[in-house]
Amino acid sequence: MFLGRFRSAMEGEFFGFIEGNTVIRVGDQKSFPLSALKILPPCMPTKIIGIGLNYRDHARELGMELPKEPLFFFKPPSAAIAHMEEIILPPQSNEVHYEGELAIVIGKYIYKPRNLAQIKEAILGYTCFNDVTARDLQRKDGQWARAKSFNTFAPFGPFIRVDIKDPEGLKIETLVNGEVKQSSYTSELIFHPFELVKFLANIMTLNPGDVIATGTPPGVGRLQEGDVVEVKIEHIGSLVNKVIRSREEEKWN
Repeated sequence: MFLGRFRSAMEGEFFGFIEGNTVIRVGDQKSFPLSALKILPPCMPTKIIGIGLNYRDHARELGMELPKEPLFFFKPPSAAIAHMEEIILPPQSNEVHYEGELAIVIGKYIYKPRNLAQIKEAILGYTCFNDVTARDLQRKDGQWARAKSFNTFAPFGPFIRVDIKDPEGLKIETLVNGEVKQSSYTSELIFHPFELVKFLANIMTLNPGDVIATGTPPGVGRLQEGDVVEVKIEHIGSLVNKVIRSREEEKWN
């Protein structure tokens, strides 16, 4: 079962479950044709948390030791965009990369969980995520905040799969212009999604709608103006975004 967030010219914004080509609005069961609605980011996070180096095959690719505990960073909610919206290459960077990821969506407040059942109950579901990164700025700054935070650098969606009990072993791919660039399985994750929620919720309160991007497989690479990038995860969906260049580049120069 898939849950999404939508906008209608007549009805405004609402959440709805997707049944084929129909959206059933949460609350009153009113139905809408999917084609008549604008797809929005499927939730409204108070924070977006990214996890660094969380695939064994990515660590092997980089020749790095496996981390002993999760390494995390933040992306601002202002970076979020929806399926089919445009990733904007900023004038400050000449090397913007894709990073396809599985994302956890939190459905209930959770802080210092006492057991695995509480962790599972706090997870609403899973979605596709692209942790777009200005790699040159990441190297230049020596930390990740600027490189991860530009507007449009957090595409996710299109919908939340809410009936997967455990996302272990799902195939994950990133395609650029139809060519597979990343391909792995979530069984390669170093820290399982349940472990990530436990680790983070022992540091901070996780709120409904918060998003945790669980890390990227090997094969990250550069995006160019005009590219179409797709993050595809088995049983969860396909997130597609086109890449454009900032219209303010001439002003910047």
